[in-house]
Amino acid sequence: MNNFITENFLLQSSAARRLYFDYAQGMPIIDYHNHLIPQEITSNKKFKNITDIWLNGDHYKWRAMRANGIAENFITGQASDLDKFRKWSETVPYTMRNPLYHWTHLELQRYFDISELLNAKTSESIYHATSEQLNTPAYATQKLLQKMNVEVVCTTDDPTDTLEHHISFDAKDAGFKMLPGFRPDKLIHIDQDSFLTSLTKLETVIGQSITSLQDLVGAIQNRIDFFHEMGGRIADHGLNQIYAAEFTDEEADNVLKKVLQKKSIYPGESLVFKSAMLYYLARMYYAKGWTMQFHLGALRNNNDRLSSILGADVGCDSIGDFDQARSLSRFLNRLDKEEKLCKTVLYNLNPRDNEVFATMAGNFNDGITPGKIQWGSAWWFLDQKDGMEDQINVLSNMGLLSRFVGMLTDSRSFLSFPRHEYFRRILCNLMGQDIENGLLPNDIPWLGKMVQDICYRNAKEYFKF
Repeated sequence: MNNFITENFLLQSSAARRLYFDYAQGMPIIDYHNHLIPQEITSNKKFKNITDIWLNGDHYKWRAMRANGIAENFITGQASDLDKFRKWSETVPYTMRNPLYHWTHLELQRYFDISELLNAKTSESIYHATSEQLNTPAYATQKLLQKMNVEVVCTTDDPTDTLEHHISFDAKDAGFKMLPGFRPDKLIHIDQDSFLTSLTKLETVIGQSITSLQDLVGAIQNRIDFFHEMGGRIADHGLNQIYAAEFTDEEADNVLKKVLQKKSIYPGESLVFKSAMLYYLARMYYAKGWTMQFHLGALRNNNDRLSSILGADVGCDSIGDFDQARSLSRFLNRLDKEEKLCKTVLYNLNPRDNEVFATMAGNFNDGITPGKIQWGSAWWFLDQKDGMEDQINVLSNMGLLSRFVGMLTDSRSFLSFPRHEYFRRILCNLMGQDIENGLLPNDIPWLGKMVQDICYRNAKEYFKF
């Protein structure tokens, strides 16, 4: 059967096709947030087969396989790589109308030039054909990124990371930049078991004990300085919601000391500490000229049974129904009043909050930096055709789409970069439809420039990597 992903996939008008092929398609990629492993980039890792690069660690596929009744042994268990791929291939036809169906066939085409539909019948031939290609130098990690015209990748790194792989990475030889991203959430979540472990690691890295809030803020500043020296210009937080309670330094310091003494703390005390830490982090980002990102609204690790067996981040997360507006407003407003609000990208996971985030971002622009406060791209469960269209349409109605910094992968997979193409085709199709319907002028040069800005130039200017 012929593949449905043709040259004009998702492009439903002549205007859309002009915008995509003449303007969007050739633009480089700035992937300003992902979860690629730096060591695998620097070492130019080669993967042994398609299961190794495609299924290991991909919780999107794991969720689909579980929903299709596939036993865990074929997902995260000890089954052979070929058997795991067979089970995924059996699942693929059942993913129709899920974005996995589009992504799967886009990736097979773009990386391996395979246009066959993946299913139980084609499973074994595709496994061997892709694995054969993966065992050549042209499919090492750096070549895979070059193939997708990647200019910058920003990884997600713990404050205690040595960044040794960023330091040894040869950007000139690779043809793209790999920059660190600062992710200090474990040092904020004082109510989680990982807090003291992370604090001990931080003490080891800086060579000093931490016994007070002042010590902790100073230690984090030390690491921000180090990340900055290594080219880091971006921070990221994955939170349920923004922490913005009233606090004093003394109150936050007392909470920290209680935890250091292994005493229990109340939820209100935890919120005081988290609010203080987030505030001081934001001020440090501002001082460095960084951009901060907030991924808000995920309800994580819901399945205790699987979490106890496999750990965190194994495909048991969902959209949460947290209140977002008031705390987000308080947080941004306090920094703005103090003139310490840095460039900020806000991502929401609950589609009910699309208009909330789009309008909140518009409250705190300063008339100096275009699009200073961004409502970020459709994220995670919303990272699909309907979700992207909704995000683009809401942003168009309530902000300036023309100043949007565009798409990112937010992925652990080296084969995920066609998601940029997916976004670009959807963007061009929406704008092309408006031209065809008389809602936009047929000014292809201007609209083409706007498309290129969204796909590449806005991010290049905004992040200044």
